[in-house]
Amino acid sequence: MKKACKYCGKIHDTKYICEKKPDRKPKQLGTIDAFRSSYEWKLKREYIKKRDRYLCQACLNNLEGTVRRICTANLSVHHIEPLKNHFELRLDETNLITLCEYHHESAECGKIPAELLRKCIPP
Repeated sequence: MKKACKYCGKIHDTKYICEKKPDRKPKQLGTIDAFRSSYEWKLKREYIKKRDRYLCQACLNNLEGTVRRICTANLSVHHIEPLKNHFELRLDETNLITLCEYHHESAECGKIPAELLRKCIPP
């Protein structure tokens, strides 16, 4: 059976995949999703939180937006260099930092420069 293609306007067999059909999900995104649920990431994430003493390192270093210097609520581990750009750094301890929800969102949006976050990583 044939029908009109909504991507190119031509008539194709219904089983034909048009070359103009956009990729909805980048190929690496599946790899990133699999990594985020992996056992090795869970172990590394817990190790980084422990290294950072379960404190937001941005709050501890009094970066912009800090309300309390000692913040232990809503913590997550942030990849300073994003996974989609530098997947090879996914478990590199110099690329990981513990942040509170506010600073994590700020870092994701680019409001906190990567160099500044690297300076906040404890020795």
